[in-house]
Amino acid sequence: MRAKRTIGKIIYHVLVCGFGLIMIYPLVWMVMSAFKPTNTIFTTAGQLIPETFTVENYINGWKGFAGISFGVFFRNSLFISIVATIGTVLVSSVVAYGLARCKFRGRRILFVAMLLSMMLPAQVLMIPQYLWYQKLGWVGSYKPLIIPYFFAIQGFFVYLMMNFIDGIPRELDEAAKIDGCSYYGIFGRIIFPLITPSLITGCIFSFMWRWDDFLSALLYINESAKYPVSLALKLFSDPGSSSDYGAMFAMASLSILPAVIMFICLQKYLVEGISTSGLKG
Repeated sequence: MRAKRTIGKIIYHVLVCGFGLIMIYPLVWMVMSAFKPTNTIFTTAGQLIPETFTVENYINGWKGFAGISFGVFFRNSLFISIVATIGTVLVSSVVAYGLARCKFRGRRILFVAMLLSMMLPAQVLMIPQYLWYQKLGWVGSYKPLIIPYFFAIQGFFVYLMMNFIDGIPRELDEAAKIDGCSYYGIFGRIIFPLITPSLITGCIFSFMWRWDDFLSALLYINESAKYPVSLALKLFSDPGSSSDYGAMFAMASLSILPAVIMFICLQKYLVEGISTSGLKG
């Protein structure tokens, strides 16, 4: 029996490691290709380790375009991602608290509407949203990429935090009411501190989604100086002339660092937030 279990564990780990390597290989290939001379990237595509290492791609990529350093694009992405994430997490927690704890007429209808909004593909809403933002005069600015997230438009985060709040004993609310706390006091002093894992989970997902958002930036940003990283990377590829794929791979490798660092630093809270919400939901 021990021999069979040992063999089973070995086979399991070999398969998992194999599938993991297959999934991560394109990312490793991109990172290693960033150290190859641009004219040899595709001629040596089957060779993972570069014959000659060079950092010229990083230097050329960081110079950017038309006098605009790539650091400007990083700054734009950080601004959009951080501000939108703050709005998403704070407002979603308030809405989740209202739906989970407050009893009012139409609460079930709002909850069902929120679930239905999660099932709608984003592409269905692109045209009406664009027309709406165009009439508001927001096209060409960061407003369509930031302001809507201050109104809890992503039901995923509301649902995540609702499940977490439902797992908090209601006796704490009743004890706080006896001590004279209002609904706002209960939320600020009891509920909000206790849902920290779900808040951090929401921060990670929201930041990564806003950082990688290409389509929204493509629709609403029309000045290259305002481009986020996700949109600026396409400037390296010009079908009408030569494309600097080495610089593009180099900047793409740098662009994944913020999300990777955030995931590594907050991994414990991410796992706790997801697993606890799943158990309590």
